[in-house]
This record gives sequence, structure tokens and C-alpha cells, in this order.
Amino acid sequence: MNKKEPILDVKNISMHFGGLKAVDKLSLQVYPDEIVALIGPNGAGKTTFFNCITGIYEPTLGDVFVLRDGKKRRLNGLKPNKVTELGLARTFQNIRIFSNMTVLENVMVGRHCRTKSWVIGAILRDKKTRQEEIETIEYSYNLLEKLDLHKFANEMAKNLPYGAQKKLEIARALATDPVLLLLDEPAAGLNPQETSELKDIINKIKEEEKISILLIEHDMKLVMNISDRVYVMESGRLLAQGTPREISQNPEVIKAYLGEEHA
Repeated sequence: MNKKEPILDVKNISMHFGGLKAVDKLSLQVYPDEIVALIGPNGAGKTTFFNCITGIYEPTLGDVFVLRDGKKRRLNGLKPNKVTELGLARTFQNIRIFSNMTVLENVMVGRHCRTKSWVIGAILRDKKTRQEEIETIEYSYNLLEKLDLHKFANEMAKNLPYGAQKKLEIARALATDPVLLLLDEPAAGLNPQETSELKDIINKIKEEEKISILLIEHDMKLVMNISDRVYVMESGRLLAQGTPREISQNPEVIKAYLGEEHA
């Protein structure tokens, strides 16, 4: 049993769309220095769950709490930008980068929630504003170096290979200085070499940046190799939770993925 307080504490979250219970009384915790995977068949409600905890949807029922700097805050009803300020950053199934901005500018945008200059400062270009801009550029470039994207810094984001665009979205999320990074199918569309690089990046974020990670993923080899714990969803509800070994041997999980004859 983990004696630390969870970074993310989700209690009985439900999300109803009319009569459809897309997420039904789901509880989940992520602790410091932990990689947690959320898996399940297509349509299980995984992305809806992510949307509930990041402010895109307001849950019908339940509570979402985040712990940052020793303070526990309830996220229900907060807008996505406020959720980001409190320490949750995410990527999406379908890449959402600013195609007509440079790679460096994309990461700088992510850093905006941690800057203090007001509009008037940007207009007057005072010393404090210029210094903060220099610091933002340096911080963003360092992130690109850590993800081996610095060679593309001045390229238009739309010109990057698909795998590099995926990494860019992670870099932009990291620029918000999160306590928890949420990755929605980060390995989707990647070739084996890119998936191997992604595994190294995720482990590096946990070990060097000390950021906890919650990911949705269908690549079971990746999930089993990097996760400390795994939650399994089916039809909006929690089917199972445990270590990767426990989950891989769970008959209910095998049945949900492969069908009755394999259970």
C-alpha cells in the first residue's frame, strides 16, 4: 500500500450523456514517481475519463483532486487552462500542435501559463518582460534538447515527421511544469523504433523530471514494460486494477480483450 498522498485522486467519477453512462463510478489514483496505465477496448470510456479530469467535461458525479506544492485542490468545474495551472498537462489522440508556428514557438506557448508578464508589459517591452521572454526561450529550447527535437527548433511544426510531432506535443505539455502528465495513446501510429524511443522518453520524464504519468495506451507491450500499475476499463466501469503481471493474468481482462474462448 502506497503511504504517500496521491498526486491525482479521482473518486467515483461518472459522466452521463443522456441515458449513456460513458464513465460510471470510476475511482483511480496516481502517486508520486509512478507511471500508471489506463487500458481497455475501444469505446470503454478512457478518453472521456481524461476529458473529465482535465476540464473539457464537467463530471456528472464524483470528485477529482490534484496535489501540488502540498495543497490538495478540487478540479470539478474548472476550465482546462486552470486545470493546467494546477499541474495537469495532457496530449491528445489526434495531434494538436500549432502547425504554422515553429517547433520552438509551440513549446513556448505551453510555457505561457507559468509566465507573469501582462499585456501592457508585452506592449511596452519593459526590461522585466524581455528577461522573462529570454528565460522562456531558454527553458523551451532545453526541453527540445531533452526530447532530441532541438535540431527542428526553427522548423515549421507541420513539416516535422509524425513521430517528431508526437514528441513535440509531449514537450509542449512538459513546458507547463506539470505534476502529472496525461498521455492519450502516445504510441498510436508509431513504428517500432519510434515506440522504443517513446518508452525511453516516458521513463526519462519519470526518473529525471520527477513527473508522474498517466497514459491511455493500446500497445500492451509498452504498457507492461513501463507501468507500475494498470487500471482496466470496460463499458465505462473499472474492470480490474493491479500490477502489469496481475493484469496480464486476469481472466476478466483476457475475456474483455480477446473474447470468451480465451478466458
